[in-house]
Amino acid sequence: MTYHINRLLAAVAAPPIAEAHGWIKGREFPADKPLIDVAQAVPGYPPPRELTDHLARIIGEPASARYTEIEGMPALRQALAADMGAFYGASIAAADTLIAAGCNQAFCLAVTALAGPGDEILLPLPYYFNHQMWLDMQGLKAVHLPFRPDRGGVPDPADAEKLIGPKARAIVLVTPNNPTGAIYPPETIKAFYDLAKRRGLALILDETYRDFLPRDGAPHDLFAEPDWRDTLVQLYSFSKVYCLTGYRVGSIIAGPALIAEIAKAMDTVAICAPRVGQLAALYGLEHLKGWRVGNTAMMRERLQALVQALKANDIGYELISAGAYFAYLRHPFKGRAAGEVARALAAEQNILALPGNMFGPGQEEFLRFAFANVPAETMPAIGRRLAQSHRP
Repeated sequence: MTYHINRLLAAVAAPPIAEAHGWIKGREFPADKPLIDVAQAVPGYPPPRELTDHLARIIGEPASARYTEIEGMPALRQALAADMGAFYGASIAAADTLIAAGCNQAFCLAVTALAGPGDEILLPLPYYFNHQMWLDMQGLKAVHLPFRPDRGGVPDPADAEKLIGPKARAIVLVTPNNPTGAIYPPETIKAFYDLAKRRGLALILDETYRDFLPRDGAPHDLFAEPDWRDTLVQLYSFSKVYCLTGYRVGSIIAGPALIAEIAKAMDTVAICAPRVGQLAALYGLEHLKGWRVGNTAMMRERLQALVQALKANDIGYELISAGAYFAYLRHPFKGRAAGEVARALAAEQNILALPGNMFGPGQEEFLRFAFANVPAETMPAIGRRLAQSHRP
């Protein structure tokens, strides 16, 4: 029997991370030139022992194996609302929140509630590939905002205004950005919010990497807007800050009316986020503020070390933007496809990075480095290897 595959799903490319890891499958790396894996945004350190010990103590309780409420555990929703409210200096209620099985699922659920087949979602280039993949699977059209390397990778609201058509339903922003690492200025975020509000669209603001901003303080004031619940849909992840990527726990903050619609999709897809992930997130919010701050400081140190390493060597690669977990570089090989350059770096320099073409059209000149799992003391080796890669 030959299966009839959903044509929308069949047209979507295979997951890019798995493809990249296939380039080095079966290889062994020498001690004097070990693999530097900057392909995937994964913390290179475990969750705090305090958190895992807490989970070990409660995992045997019968309730830990049961469903939670569809929208998430009430205690976690309340703690999230309080944490976000304190961070942004705003009033956020538990009813404004929903706990998802990771931020990827949060995006999928939010889009499902906001748009249907044939509708349009504005998505800046380069995009996070899972966002594009989900839109394609759902029969939604991604309207791409042009990449602005001259603006450090920050999209231009004026570009978006020109591209809004009658079928547009939402604008998606990711800041700190994946893949570029760009940190969008507050005035840019506000301009996109004002545009979305004026044109009757949702602003989906993915703040997965909010805990790794280069400076303290809130990155925007959107939650201070009196009617933010009519426009803003904020996405967040506990995975990176508490090193819980395998626990699958993220969140959505939006108006209660939209949360109610999202809950229908949540119930159908997963019923609820895994309880163990919710328990871990709740413990983190209530007990790990100091660890969270230290985690943020460590990632800032890694960012600074990478930027210095790229400046200290005649590497030939141009740093377009860097922040949080990511750096986006223009490679020096004019006319060569990004995939070819990335595979050569893996084969010759033992650096596994992703090519720009995995993040959308027009990205053949670029490479993405997800440096979060690389210790600060390893960053100079990245600079040296990049310099070696383009020397005769």
